[in-house]
This record gives sequence, C-alpha cells and structure tokens, in this order.
Amino acid sequence: MPRQIDYYFTLLSPWTYLGHDAFVALAREHGLTIASRPTPLRSVFDETGGLPLPKRHPVRQRYRILELQRWREKRGLPLVLYPKHFPFDVSLADRMAIAMAEQGGDPSGFVGAVLAGVWARDEDLSRSELLTELAEKAGFDGARVLAAAESEAVKGRYQQTIDAAIAAGVFGAPSYVLDGEVFWGQDRLELLADALASGREPYRNDATE
Repeated sequence: MPRQIDYYFTLLSPWTYLGHDAFVALAREHGLTIASRPTPLRSVFDETGGLPLPKRHPVRQRYRILELQRWREKRGLPLVLYPKHFPFDVSLADRMAIAMAEQGGDPSGFVGAVLAGVWARDEDLSRSELLTELAEKAGFDGARVLAAAESEAVKGRYQQTIDAAIAAGVFGAPSYVLDGEVFWGQDRLELLADALASGREPYRNDATE
C-alpha cells in the first residue's frame, strides 16, 4: 500500500502556491499518495494563536513581501504581490478539491490551477463558473464536482479538517504531515526531501537527547 502524506493548505496562501508544484513532484518521485486537506485556516488560527494577515504588525507584513519576492525568484514562478481579488471566499474552491478526492480523483492539478489563478493570473476565483472551467481542464466533470461541493456532506467534511489539522499539530499553510511529523511551510520541502531520501524514523515532540 502506498505511503500517504497529508497536505494541509489553503488556496488563499501564496506560500502554498509557491511550493505546490515542487511538493507534488516530490511526492510522486517517492511514490507517496497525497491526501489533500484544504482547511479553513482562519479557524485554525483562532484555535492555535495565529493572526490573519491584516492583524499582523506592519513590520511582519512588510517582511512577508520581501520573502515573497525572494521565493518568487527562487522558484522561478510568476507571482502578483498584491492580487486584486485577495482575499476572497475560498470555501467553494476548497470544497471542490474535497469533492474531487471523494470521487476518486487527484485534485492536485485543480489545486495548482486555482493557486496560479489567484497568484499568477490575478483572477477572481470566487466565481463558480471559473472554478467549474478549471475543474473541467483538470479532467473532472465540473458540474458534478460543483454540485458535490455544495452538498451538506462535503461542507461537513470541510469543517472537520479544522479539528483534524489541530490534532495533527498543524497551525499554518502549507503543512505536509508524514507519518505524524509536521513540515510547515514550502521552505521546508528540502527537509521533507531529506527525510524521504534517508528513510529515517519520524521525529516526535517528546523525543529526548
């Protein structure tokens, strides 16, 4: 049975966008099954002490812009620093990713397209017709996915990711959880790659010297 890695993210995150393609490539290189967990991050922040962007000190906000420019160059990806439609209600897009997985598909292509739509193409990804179009391009029945995303069952599972994220030790996005070990941030992908290459046992919070 393929080894699984849990992928906690929000489609509002430029960091998720910057790391998405590299993460998917790494997971495929090592034969991992990606369990996509789009998460209402604001609720996770509320539970774990994080602050949404507008409430962070201006010094932190300014540094974020510097880091985005550095990583944009490092990854060789286009990135709009101040997208016109940010922030927006990302819940429908998130739920569509959940619906795709529940229909037996891999939502990675759709997730990547939505992230690029927000952070590279400066599109309004709150529009259901645009999301449906991206779902079709990713190989899904867009209307079927949209209908499933609006169901109470998928809405309930979306909310359940809040408790699942907190239980897993996740407090920000993106987070990659391998055998219970959390790698927070796309700048930890190198460490994740090292862990996969070495085959080491996962580190634990209760580890002693």
